[in-house]
Amino acid sequence: MRLENVLALTHAKLLNKPFVSNFTDIVFDVKNVKRGDLFLAFDESKIEDAILNGAYGIVFSKPTQITDSEIAWIKVQSLEDALKRLLRFKLLDKDIKVYETNEIVLKLALQVITEPSFIAISGNILDIAKQLWNIEDSSCILFCPNLSDKDIFTKTIELSNTTYKNIDIIEQTLFETSFIYNDVFYERQLISPFFIPYLEILLHLFKNIKVNYRLRKFTPIGHFEAVFTNKRFEIKEFGTSDKVLIFEKNSTLVESQITFLQSGATWAKIVYVVPHHDTKLIEKIQNKESLIIYKNKNEILNSLKEYHFHFALVLGTDKSILEKHLNLQMQPSLFDFK
Repeated sequence: MRLENVLALTHAKLLNKPFVSNFTDIVFDVKNVKRGDLFLAFDESKIEDAILNGAYGIVFSKPTQITDSEIAWIKVQSLEDALKRLLRFKLLDKDIKVYETNEIVLKLALQVITEPSFIAISGNILDIAKQLWNIEDSSCILFCPNLSDKDIFTKTIELSNTTYKNIDIIEQTLFETSFIYNDVFYERQLISPFFIPYLEILLHLFKNIKVNYRLRKFTPIGHFEAVFTNKRFEIKEFGTSDKVLIFEKNSTLVESQITFLQSGATWAKIVYVVPHHDTKLIEKIQNKESLIIYKNKNEILNSLKEYHFHFALVLGTDKSILEKHLNLQMQPSLFDFK
């Protein structure tokens, strides 16, 4: 890429008058720098190593000393924004399809083994650039606008949230499902039936774009995450307790999760733990006796001690509150040393 194009794309400032005017490639890992490359210095301590490896230019954002006036020293306001612009430009020449979906479908996709032509992306721009910089033509990308910047791409295809009902559920609990799909039996998968419609969206995409895949054992994806505990809120193995805390940070999913719990566990005592600022949800929960409103996350477990329940749907936090609670219990007091 020509130096003038780099400057124009990244809205950068050239701090010197170098002898070089063109770069062979753009590199973010100093180990991969070769003669003629442009190095994006996310780690300023690696600049000298990049120069020794043959870099023809350095892109940086923090104050940096110019040590070699023959190469280009390019100052940008934000390395992340510069990389996003360069990646967007690079992808313009690629024959790829980009699909956007919701957070759950994306997180399920990250747990599925697929052929290299299908790439599910999530993370910061540096992680994404490492995945996509050398992407092959005819590849497909899946991303979620809530997790990755949509401006990386010039054109995207939005997946429909249609319920396809192609998965045949054989047996289920609230947090585990055995099902058949395409004549393959998946026994006791650690995935709640709540997520099956989302999985169907993903599998329908694989079918349409003819991508080979293999489902493996699912692990928690950070939504509707069930943690079995005892009365002291110590974490127990899956299925070994009748007291379960279910954590959900995404408030847009909570109403459907409440409906799912109420229809799937009619026998159970369910309580709902909601932050005080979520007034809309507070109003929608009709049984106020099952409602716990908190202002501080530290209040949650103490409040739950006052309730008899089988399931507690906890909104606005994650299971880290249990780990903090356990650490506090394990801290020695003055009396322990007597």
